[in-house]
Amino acid sequence: MSLTKWQKSLYSHCIYYDYMATQMITVKLDDSFLEDVDQVVKSKGYQNRTEFIRNALREKVDKAKMEEAILELAHLKGSAKKRTSQKEYEAVRKRAFEELEKLN
Repeated sequence: MSLTKWQKSLYSHCIYYDYMATQMITVKLDDSFLEDVDQVVKSKGYQNRTEFIRNALREKVDKAKMEEAILELAHLKGSAKKRTSQKEYEAVRKRAFEELEKLN
């Protein structure tokens, strides 16, 4: 999915104003890795390194939450009193992943 310049600007504006109450942290990176980061920032149209790093961290946190939810679902599988067929299970699983995709 490719964003227009206007959409990127709006996204950046929303990110900036949604996260105004932020804390500064320090991250040390190797020069070669920082060059890779700068290349991605430039090629993907991020406003700056901060926006890129914030977005990357948010994606990582979202992925960790999804993995945790999947593990919880796996733990619950079979604990219901009503038996669910494999077909019903797959349909519910598909709907759950569609709903999770809407959040991204």
